[in-house]
Amino acid sequence: MEISKKFIIDLYSKMLLSRRFEEKVIELYRAGLRGAYHLSIGQEAVAAGVCTALNADDYILSTHRGLGHFIAKGGNLKALMAEFMEKETGCNKGKGGSMHMVDPGVGMLGANGIVGSSIPIACGAALSAKLRGSRQVAVSFFGDGAANNGPCHESMNLAGVWKLPVVFVCENNLYQARVPSSRCASIQDLYLRAAGYGFPGYKVDGMDVIAVYERTREAVNRARNGGGPTLLECKTYYFRGHSEAESNPGLAYRSAEELESWEGKCPLQRARTALLQKGWGTEAELKEIDDRCRQTVEEAVSFAVSSPKAPAEWALLDVYYSEVG
Repeated sequence: MEISKKFIIDLYSKMLLSRRFEEKVIELYRAGLRGAYHLSIGQEAVAAGVCTALNADDYILSTHRGLGHFIAKGGNLKALMAEFMEKETGCNKGKGGSMHMVDPGVGMLGANGIVGSSIPIACGAALSAKLRGSRQVAVSFFGDGAANNGPCHESMNLAGVWKLPVVFVCENNLYQARVPSSRCASIQDLYLRAAGYGFPGYKVDGMDVIAVYERTREAVNRARNGGGPTLLECKTYYFRGHSEAESNPGLAYRSAEELESWEGKCPLQRARTALLQKGWGTEAELKEIDDRCRQTVEEAVSFAVSSPKAPAEWALLDVYYSEVG
């Protein structure tokens, strides 16, 4: 497709909003915000590229590192920040925290702290869409660690057998928590496994938002038109540590040289450079976009701060499903 000014600015804006939101989370965490935060700074191109290729009613299932996915799919940022602050206006009523974000209204069916859990759930959502004939597509985001889990293999095999409208997006950021992925799999290009399940697999530059979008669009069209699943392995990198609980996020188990090398591939900087070089944006225009993103984040913070705390007795609500009537 022809890449227009409006299109690339939209992608850039989504990535920038995610970056500014997560930077605010770092600031708040240092000031005492409670919770476990696994940030996706550096990985924004995968979330923005994939979600831009989806329709509003398509589904995504996310991971413990899911803020970027939530934001790129259009999730409610005020409800998200309220969730982090344990407020009753949070997307999970203040009871789920950063690893259990959800916004069904935009097809965000949830993040999950259990590694690999998004994969079988996405297959269930895809099966539902297929049985209903809705032409919806489900996307499962998961990491390179989850790619080695049993449920991943079982789910992909079943998806291939039933030709489910699902796209599997492996965000290979080279580390499984703090262990290099090279020590955990006999092959380093995980997309090659797709052939064993009977559907296509592709390696994608996960630091290039256009490359991610274009390959995802192909996979989504294939799924929507009855062609079945696709596995996309997006080679990417997170600039922070496994979580903000580390004493030195980003360098607790990686060299400064490695981190600097990947920071040089920053997806935001690449998109920004492309906009300026093509004459599709001036420094002033890009600053205006940045200002809007920062304002949106501050509005989310203000909303969360002014919201009431979730009552302690809510801990026992929503545990069991009860059909009324």
